[in-house]
Amino acid sequence: MSSRRTKPQPLSDTEIRQIAAEIADGSPPMVWFTAEAVGVPEGRSGKVVALGDPTEGDFLQVRPTGSKDVLSFSPTEVTLTKPARRTAPAAPATRKEPAVTTPSTVTLPSTPNQEPANPVAAEPDPTPAAPGAEAARPGAPKPAGAARPPREKAPVAPKKAKTPEVTVTLSGTADGEWTVDVVNGKKRTVRGLSVAGAAVAQAAKLLHPEVAEVVDSVLESVRTSQRAKVEQLQAELENARRLLDELT
Repeated sequence: MSSRRTKPQPLSDTEIRQIAAEIADGSPPMVWFTAEAVGVPEGRSGKVVALGDPTEGDFLQVRPTGSKDVLSFSPTEVTLTKPARRTAPAAPATRKEPAVTTPSTVTLPSTPNQEPANPVAAEPDPTPAAPGAEAARPGAPKPAGAARPPREKAPVAPKKAKTPEVTVTLSGTADGEWTVDVVNGKKRTVRGLSVAGAAVAQAAKLLHPEVAEVVDSVLESVRTSQRAKVEQLQAELENARRLLDELT
């Protein structure tokens, strides 16, 4: 009877705190990859060398055993429980073939008045027996220790890799400042990158007319606000110059 394998549970908050404590003590804990892990076979071991931001999803920095690379994984892709080894099924007992007994021949003594018959020796068959012909005869015992042909293993379907999702967010303010955020899968790879307004307008025209229309309206509002600010500053500058002239 084969034992039923238990599915490994994802890391709990208590286990994550335990991993953080062991890393702080300078002893990276050992973990094992589950079937959810991407690019690493199930059951392979590795060590957690660092912990990132849990909000990013894949925040566990793990170095697989035998590799120098450090990869990011989520709590569902690793476990602290060591998987049990698969036991090979017991080989079936070899059935013994009954031994074939050959009947013995009894020779009767000849009478005094009867001449012994001259037996004619059977001529040997000049054709040599083909290898394995003896085993092919019906009723002949099978040779001991005959190896059975190996069974062909069923092909294992390749594991499909996860397709990463990329989210690009463009943000603008009333003062004409533009920033870009990029999220690759569950990781934020770019945060608050400053972008010029001219580049935003050019990119919007290349994307879609509706996008360009929305961006142009925002840029026009920023231009109007900046013109008003420039006019106000010019008026203040003229007033300051007039007061300076009066004082001198």
